[in-house]
Amino acid sequence: MSTPFELGFSKTENEIALDHLPVRGTVPGWLQGTLIRNGPGSFEVGQQRYRHWFDGLSMLHKFSFSAGEVSYANKFLESKAYDEAMASGKISYSEFATDPCRSLFARISTVFSPKVTDSAKVSVARVADRFMALAETPIQVEFDPQTLKSVGVFNYEEKLTGQMTTVHPHFDKARGEMYNSVTRYHRISHYNIYKGIDGARPERIASIPAAKPAYMHSFGMSENYVILTEFPLVVNPISLLLWLKPYIENFNWEARRGTPFWVINRHTGELVGRYESDPFFAFHHINSFEVGDELVVDLAAYPDAEIISSYYLNRLQEENLEVPFGQLRRYQIPLKGGKVRFETLSDVCMELPHIDYARYNMRADYTTVYAVGIHPQQRQGFYNQLVKVDIPSGRDWHWYSPGCYPGEPVFVARPDAVGEDDGVILSIVLDVDRKNSFLLILDAVTFEEIGRATIPQPILFGYHGSYFPEV
Repeated sequence: MSTPFELGFSKTENEIALDHLPVRGTVPGWLQGTLIRNGPGSFEVGQQRYRHWFDGLSMLHKFSFSAGEVSYANKFLESKAYDEAMASGKISYSEFATDPCRSLFARISTVFSPKVTDSAKVSVARVADRFMALAETPIQVEFDPQTLKSVGVFNYEEKLTGQMTTVHPHFDKARGEMYNSVTRYHRISHYNIYKGIDGARPERIASIPAAKPAYMHSFGMSENYVILTEFPLVVNPISLLLWLKPYIENFNWEARRGTPFWVINRHTGELVGRYESDPFFAFHHINSFEVGDELVVDLAAYPDAEIISSYYLNRLQEENLEVPFGQLRRYQIPLKGGKVRFETLSDVCMELPHIDYARYNMRADYTTVYAVGIHPQQRQGFYNQLVKVDIPSGRDWHWYSPGCYPGEPVFVARPDAVGEDDGVILSIVLDVDRKNSFLLILDAVTFEEIGRATIPQPILFGYHGSYFPEV
């Protein structure tokens, strides 16, 4: 039997396009659209291996639904990082925790002419009429959703070196607005907030100075505010500008700093305040909303940043590794002053969280969170179950199957849906026994399997995807 490490962190042998995947069970006839998922397509280049789950060469996966059938295609994201790796047989661009093998002279040269990777492998989003593969690095790659071919690039700020962005922009469709945060590293660094309206190029609306900027994978947004959660995983910006170590290895955990929340008025760009809380870490904001004079922020939180170290591939090979649990926490920020409070809403392990973003983002009456987790009876290893949590009751549901490792659950609402969970969950599952993957379809209400569509090869462990009903 194969292990999840051997399959999920290896390389994709073939780019394929299949008009009809074999289906067990049923695919709802109302499901008409396309799921596009992003993530590493290879953790290997020649004889070299990347070092971390957040490294690798980007690959897009497309599942299209029509009349109860599912088609599939995958393609490596066309990029300079991919082309040079294939041409040289070596890792050629720096990634999250992997640098190319370089001489001392080459490392010094990188200070003056760094190679910024365009392997945009973390998530996908539609920005106006452009479909984008997104990365924390500044280069975002536009692709054709039909062919998955790259058609251009986008960046928020002109000078590519010395900046990182989040991979989870926020959208307010009612206002036609898009928001994202860019960290600009310099002697005095800044958190820059960008806002785009009706597809126009985003403009900077706020800039917050930071002597030691924090690593932030996402941010929060409510009806009136942008929320930056400044975790105490921070960096001396000179270290990044010299780039003598891989990106994340320049950061240090400084718990004494706590985790302040920066709140910015998203309509005016005005800084509302900085609100102190005890130290914690998170990759993902889940939802944010306002209740009277309080701002509520829900996250998948950890006590510290040890989770990042757990994702190194040599750690994931350890037989007895137990990945730290992320838990659903609710932080309450008193906008008129006072210390931030929090409560744990669920003890279930939670990562890659998902909600019905289109209908319930920024709403106080949202109740349901979906995520990947770890089965308590199979604690060692990687994420091996899907979970659903009802916030008011604390009740949770699970989907688990031995030897199967599901990816991010993407919720798709039924047309004319009544309840918040009236729809289905889509998740790409690695089956290590059969050495392939399948697209799992769950009833979001009962969390029971409706059907699955099997792919004839394994899909590596990835991160985020989006469902586009119009594609």
